[in-house]
Amino acid sequence: MSKAVSKNVVVFDYGFGNVRSAERALARVGADVEITRDYDKAMAADGLMVPGVGAFAACMAGLTEARGDWVVERRLAGGRPVLGVCVGMQVLFSRGIEHGVETEGLDEWPGTVGPLKADVVPHMGWNTVEAPADSQLFAGLDRDARYYFVHSYAVHGWELEITNPRIRAPKVTWSTHGERFVAAVENGPLWATQFHPEKSGDAGAQLLTNWIETL
Repeated sequence: MSKAVSKNVVVFDYGFGNVRSAERALARVGADVEITRDYDKAMAADGLMVPGVGAFAACMAGLTEARGDWVVERRLAGGRPVLGVCVGMQVLFSRGIEHGVETEGLDEWPGTVGPLKADVVPHMGWNTVEAPADSQLFAGLDRDARYYFVHSYAVHGWELEITNPRIRAPKVTWSTHGERFVAAVENGPLWATQFHPEKSGDAGAQLLTNWIETL
């Protein structure tokens, strides 16, 4: 694992994420990390990580209260990189449904976050993924590399179709626990993972290095 060139990364602190674990993991690969919800600092950073732990509705409420929805929208409008993690990935989709309650997401991607249908829920522990051959996020990682998941909800299908040949289609990575679900997405400046790279050992560190090297 090579260390990334030092870049400033803000871990957005809105009350719903493993911010200290993320800080340590990013610092491990050479990033200059700050945990903050300050709007100007979040906008100015080379990269923004949006973590998320807990319920979709609670995370969306916390993110909105902290103006995180504005930060994400405006960074992406300017082509500034954003990385969503776990529920921080889920809220990027159109909606989440938990216990029959539907909550609007950030709607950066069409799709619904719903219950994971498996014999054992939550999906907690190590699992492999199926990444596209040309993935930048998973570059240099073995196909049998394992990543750490903790979730009971997931996106079960990919609804965004790109037909314009001048626009690069998103790269979607999948995993399986009971059923197939979206494990990661690379879409221009917006990348996201359902698993926790900050808890995924050397594989997670390489993945974070890959992201930072694009900043």
